[in-house]
Amino acid sequence: MLDRLVDDIASLNSKLVLLVGPPRSGKTDLLAQLSERRNVPVLRVGATLGRQLLAIPSTQRHLLAPDLLKQLADEAASRGLLLLDNIELLFDGALRLSPLDLLRRYAHARRVAAVWPGELRDGRLSYASAGHPEHQDYGVEGLVPFKIQ
Repeated sequence: MLDRLVDDIASLNSKLVLLVGPPRSGKTDLLAQLSERRNVPVLRVGATLGRQLLAIPSTQRHLLAPDLLKQLADEAASRGLLLLDNIELLFDGALRLSPLDLLRRYAHARRVAAVWPGELRDGRLSYASAGHPEHQDYGVEGLVPFKIQ
């Protein structure tokens, strides 16, 4: 099902599929299976980007994070497909990023399948609860949610 969806989005303007579901629902396993079938690596953003950001002074990280992530994404993409997991670091307020906007931007040039670490409720994507400093809330325009129970 996910394989077909990833193929079907190739003709869309924004080629973004988000795997959404509660913790331990199998999102990461599903992405790993897709990775194995397609022979495309999964970019684990937290570990990979985090390692690079540690070498940069904290006052400069928010300026360099978008370019570093783009470079990592370009290196990880294969066969017109980018697979992303562990994106929680992108929500760190110190980096001043808009995670979903970044994913949408990457999805204009290639198909992107990413594990969303939040919820999909009433047609809205969220990360963290309202009132939490890292809370984000988005509409689902320009993406295809793949809900896992």
